[in-house]
Amino acid sequence: IPSPALFREIWRGALPGLVSGEFTNRDVFYSSYVQTYIERDVSGMIEKVDTLLFADFIRAAACRAGQLLNVHDIAMDIGVSDDTAKRWLAVLEKSDVIFYLRPYSNNLLKRTIKTPKMYFFDTGLVAYLTRYSTPEILMNGAINGAILENYVVSEIRKSYLNSAKECLMWFYRDKDAQEIDMVIESDGKLHPLEIKRSVNPSSELVKAFEVLDKGNVPRGMGAVICMRPELSAVGAENLIVPVWMI
Repeated sequence: IPSPALFREIWRGALPGLVSGEFTNRDVFYSSYVQTYIERDVSGMIEKVDTLLFADFIRAAACRAGQLLNVHDIAMDIGVSDDTAKRWLAVLEKSDVIFYLRPYSNNLLKRTIKTPKMYFFDTGLVAYLTRYSTPEILMNGAINGAILENYVVSEIRKSYLNSAKECLMWFYRDKDAQEIDMVIESDGKLHPLEIKRSVNPSSELVKAFEVLDKGNVPRGMGAVICMRPELSAVGAENLIVPVWMI
Protein backbone atom coordinates (compact mmCIF):
# COMPACT_ATOMS: atom_id res chain seq x y z
CA ILE A 1 0.00 0.00 0.00
CA PRO A 2 1.55 3.33 -0.96
CA SER A 3 1.34 5.92 1.78
CA PRO A 4 -1.73 7.81 0.39
CA ALA A 5 -3.73 4.54 0.47
CA LEU A 6 -2.42 3.72 3.94
CA PHE A 7 -3.39 7.16 5.26
CA ARG A 8 -6.85 6.74 3.71
CA GLU A 9 -7.22 3.62 5.84
CA ILE A 10 -5.88 5.41 8.94
CA TRP A 11 -8.18 8.39 8.30
CA ARG A 12 -11.27 6.27 7.72
CA GLY A 13 -10.70 4.02 10.72
CA ALA A 14 -11.86 0.46 11.33
CA LEU A 15 -15.18 0.73 13.17
CA PRO A 16 -17.69 -1.83 11.85
CA GLY A 17 -20.34 0.71 10.82
CA LEU A 18 -17.94 2.30 8.33
CA VAL A 19 -16.01 -0.78 7.19
CA SER A 20 -19.23 -2.71 6.50
CA GLY A 21 -20.53 0.09 4.27
CA GLU A 22 -23.61 0.60 6.47
CA PHE A 23 -22.56 4.27 6.77
CA THR A 24 -21.05 6.01 3.78
CA ASN A 25 -20.50 9.49 5.23
CA ARG A 26 -17.54 9.27 7.60
CA ASP A 27 -18.17 12.64 9.30
CA VAL A 28 -21.82 11.87 10.00
CA PHE A 29 -20.84 8.43 11.31
CA TYR A 30 -18.19 9.73 13.76
CA SER A 31 -20.35 12.64 14.87
CA SER A 32 -23.20 10.31 15.80
CA TYR A 33 -20.75 7.77 17.27
CA VAL A 34 -19.29 10.35 19.68
CA GLN A 35 -22.73 11.70 20.57
CA THR A 36 -24.19 8.23 21.20
CA TYR A 37 -21.11 7.13 23.15
CA ILE A 38 -21.31 10.12 25.49
CA GLU A 39 -25.09 10.10 25.92
CA ARG A 40 -25.39 6.36 26.47
CA ASP A 41 -22.11 4.86 27.75
CA VAL A 42 -20.46 7.82 29.47
CA SER A 43 -23.66 9.09 31.06
CA GLY A 44 -24.12 5.63 32.54
CA MET A 45 -20.67 5.75 34.14
CA ILE A 46 -20.45 9.41 35.18
CA GLU A 47 -23.44 10.93 36.93
CA LYS A 48 -24.59 14.31 35.55
CA VAL A 49 -21.67 14.55 33.13
CA ASP A 50 -21.41 17.75 31.08
CA THR A 51 -21.69 16.19 27.62
CA LEU A 52 -20.15 19.16 25.76
CA LEU A 53 -17.21 19.28 28.16
CA PHE A 54 -16.68 15.54 27.83
CA ALA A 55 -16.64 15.88 24.01
CA ASP A 56 -13.92 18.52 24.40
CA PHE A 57 -12.08 16.14 26.72
CA ILE A 58 -12.04 13.30 24.16
CA ARG A 59 -10.74 15.78 21.56
CA ALA A 60 -7.97 16.95 23.93
CA ALA A 61 -6.99 13.31 24.51
CA ALA A 62 -7.03 12.58 20.75
CA CYS A 63 -4.57 15.43 20.15
CA ARG A 64 -2.10 13.48 22.31
CA ALA A 65 -2.59 9.99 20.87
CA GLY A 66 0.71 8.14 20.58
CA GLN A 67 2.41 10.33 23.17
CA LEU A 68 3.47 9.98 26.80
CA LEU A 69 0.42 10.49 28.98
CA ASN A 70 0.25 13.97 30.51
CA VAL A 71 -2.95 14.14 32.55
CA HIS A 72 -2.29 17.71 33.68
CA ASP A 73 -1.99 19.02 30.09
CA ILE A 74 -5.29 17.39 29.08
CA ALA A 75 -7.00 18.76 32.20
CA MET A 76 -5.63 22.26 31.55
CA ASP A 77 -6.86 22.17 27.94
CA ILE A 78 -10.49 21.94 29.00
CA GLY A 79 -10.38 23.52 32.46
CA VAL A 80 -11.03 20.55 34.74
CA SER A 81 -9.01 19.23 37.69
CA ASP A 82 -6.33 16.57 37.23
CA ASP A 83 -8.48 14.18 39.30
CA THR A 84 -11.44 14.67 36.96
CA ALA A 85 -9.21 14.09 33.92
CA LYS A 86 -7.89 10.88 35.53
CA ARG A 87 -11.41 9.63 36.20
CA TRP A 88 -12.52 10.45 32.67
CA LEU A 89 -9.48 8.72 31.15
CA ALA A 90 -10.43 5.63 33.18
CA VAL A 91 -13.87 5.79 31.53
CA LEU A 92 -12.29 5.98 28.05
CA GLU A 93 -10.09 3.00 28.91
CA LYS A 94 -12.95 0.97 30.38
CA SER A 95 -15.05 1.51 27.26
CA ASP A 96 -12.17 0.52 24.93
CA VAL A 97 -11.72 3.93 23.34
CA ILE A 98 -8.12 4.19 24.57
CA PHE A 99 -5.46 1.84 25.90
CA TYR A 100 -1.99 2.31 27.35
CA LEU A 101 1.43 0.92 26.63
CA ARG A 102 3.39 0.68 29.86
CA PRO A 103 7.14 1.30 29.90
CA TYR A 104 9.23 -1.87 29.90
CA SER A 105 11.56 -2.39 32.81
CA ASN A 106 13.15 -5.11 34.82
CA ASN A 107 15.47 -5.15 37.82
CA LEU A 108 18.58 -4.60 35.71
CA LEU A 109 17.18 -1.61 33.78
CA LYS A 110 16.87 0.90 36.58
CA ARG A 111 16.72 4.16 34.64
CA THR A 112 13.46 3.54 32.81
CA ILE A 113 10.68 6.10 33.09
CA LYS A 114 7.32 5.25 34.71
CA THR A 115 4.86 7.18 32.50
CA PRO A 116 2.70 5.15 30.05
CA LYS A 117 1.90 6.12 26.45
CA MET A 118 -1.73 6.56 25.43
CA TYR A 119 -3.25 5.22 22.21
CA PHE A 120 -6.73 5.11 20.67
CA PHE A 121 -8.09 1.82 19.37
CA ASP A 122 -9.45 3.59 16.27
CA THR A 123 -7.34 6.04 14.26
CA GLY A 124 -10.36 7.24 12.28
CA LEU A 125 -11.79 8.61 15.52
CA VAL A 126 -8.49 10.40 16.24
CA ALA A 127 -8.45 11.94 12.74
CA TYR A 128 -12.08 13.04 13.12
CA LEU A 129 -11.58 14.54 16.58
CA THR A 130 -8.41 16.37 15.53
CA ARG A 131 -10.34 17.77 12.54
CA TYR A 132 -8.27 16.44 9.66
CA SER A 133 -10.78 16.71 6.83
CA THR A 134 -8.98 14.52 4.25
CA PRO A 135 -6.43 11.68 4.27
CA GLU A 136 -4.00 13.88 2.29
CA ILE A 137 -4.08 16.68 4.90
CA LEU A 138 -3.60 14.08 7.64
CA MET A 139 -0.65 12.51 5.78
CA ASN A 140 1.13 15.86 5.69
CA GLY A 141 -0.13 17.16 9.05
CA ALA A 142 1.54 17.72 12.40
CA ILE A 143 0.34 14.41 13.89
CA ASN A 144 1.22 12.17 10.91
CA GLY A 145 4.04 10.38 12.79
CA ALA A 146 2.04 9.97 16.01
CA ILE A 147 -1.08 8.68 14.25
CA LEU A 148 0.97 6.23 12.17
CA GLU A 149 2.51 4.92 15.39
CA ASN A 150 -0.97 4.74 16.95
CA TYR A 151 -2.21 2.78 13.92
CA VAL A 152 0.64 0.24 14.06
CA VAL A 153 0.45 -0.26 17.83
CA SER A 154 -3.36 -0.62 17.82
CA GLU A 155 -3.35 -3.05 14.84
CA ILE A 156 -0.74 -5.26 16.54
CA ARG A 157 -2.67 -5.12 19.81
CA LYS A 158 -5.95 -5.98 18.04
CA SER A 159 -4.31 -8.97 16.33
CA TYR A 160 -3.41 -10.39 19.76
CA LEU A 161 -6.85 -9.65 21.23
CA ASN A 162 -8.69 -11.12 18.20
CA SER A 163 -6.77 -14.39 18.53
CA ALA A 164 -7.32 -14.46 22.32
CA LYS A 165 -3.58 -14.38 23.00
CA GLU A 166 -1.90 -12.67 25.91
CA CYS A 167 -0.57 -9.32 24.80
CA LEU A 168 2.88 -8.69 26.30
CA MET A 169 3.60 -5.29 24.78
CA TRP A 170 5.50 -2.30 26.15
CA PHE A 171 7.61 0.61 24.97
CA TYR A 172 11.08 1.47 26.23
CA ARG A 173 12.32 4.86 27.35
CA ASP A 174 14.94 5.73 29.90
CA LYS A 175 16.26 8.83 31.60
CA ASP A 176 19.10 8.98 29.06
CA ALA A 177 16.46 9.56 26.31
CA GLN A 178 17.04 6.17 24.71
CA GLU A 179 13.76 5.00 23.22
CA ILE A 180 12.17 2.00 21.48
CA ASP A 181 8.62 2.42 20.15
CA MET A 182 7.48 -1.10 21.04
CA VAL A 183 8.86 -4.13 22.84
CA ILE A 184 6.96 -7.42 22.47
CA GLU A 185 7.78 -10.45 24.61
CA SER A 186 7.22 -13.78 22.92
CA ASP A 187 8.56 -17.24 23.80
CA GLY A 188 10.92 -15.83 26.39
CA LYS A 189 12.52 -13.25 24.11
CA LEU A 190 12.12 -9.49 23.68
CA HIS A 191 11.40 -8.23 20.16
CA PRO A 192 12.06 -4.50 19.73
CA LEU A 193 10.11 -2.55 17.08
CA GLU A 194 10.66 0.94 15.70
CA ILE A 195 7.88 2.67 13.73
CA LYS A 196 8.90 5.23 11.10
CA ARG A 197 7.09 7.23 8.42
CA SER A 198 9.93 6.67 5.96
CA VAL A 199 10.64 4.53 2.90
CA ASN A 200 14.35 4.22 3.67
CA PRO A 201 14.81 4.08 7.44
CA SER A 202 18.34 4.56 8.70
CA SER A 203 20.16 1.47 9.97
CA GLU A 204 21.09 3.64 12.99
CA LEU A 205 17.51 3.16 14.24
CA VAL A 206 18.24 -0.37 15.40
CA LYS A 207 21.21 0.74 17.56
CA ALA A 208 18.72 1.65 20.31
CA PHE A 209 17.67 -2.02 20.49
CA GLU A 210 21.00 -2.89 22.14
CA VAL A 211 19.92 -1.22 25.39
CA LEU A 212 17.72 -4.29 26.05
CA ASP A 213 20.85 -6.45 26.23
CA LYS A 214 21.54 -4.98 29.67
CA GLY A 215 18.46 -6.78 31.01
CA ASN A 216 18.06 -10.45 31.88
CA VAL A 217 15.62 -11.42 29.09
CA PRO A 218 17.35 -12.29 25.80
CA ARG A 219 16.71 -10.11 22.74
CA GLY A 220 15.17 -11.79 19.71
CA MET A 221 14.50 -10.59 16.16
CA GLY A 222 13.72 -6.86 15.92
CA ALA A 223 12.07 -4.84 13.17
CA VAL A 224 11.65 -1.38 11.73
CA ILE A 225 8.04 -0.96 10.57
CA CYS A 226 7.94 1.66 7.83
CA MET A 227 6.67 2.72 4.39
CA ARG A 228 9.03 0.54 2.35
CA PRO A 229 6.93 -1.47 -0.14
CA GLU A 230 8.75 -4.79 0.29
CA LEU A 231 10.08 -6.88 3.16
CA SER A 232 13.82 -6.55 3.69
CA ALA A 233 16.32 -6.55 6.55
CA VAL A 234 18.97 -4.60 8.44
CA GLY A 235 21.51 -7.33 9.02
CA ALA A 236 20.71 -10.76 10.42
CA GLU A 237 18.88 -9.61 13.56
CA ASN A 238 16.44 -6.94 12.33
CA LEU A 239 13.80 -6.91 9.61
CA ILE A 240 12.41 -3.95 7.69
CA VAL A 241 8.65 -4.59 7.57
CA PRO A 242 6.15 -2.67 5.39
CA VAL A 243 3.27 -1.24 7.43
CA TRP A 244 0.72 -3.04 5.22
CA MET A 245 2.09 -6.43 6.34
CA ILE A 246 1.16 -6.07 10.02
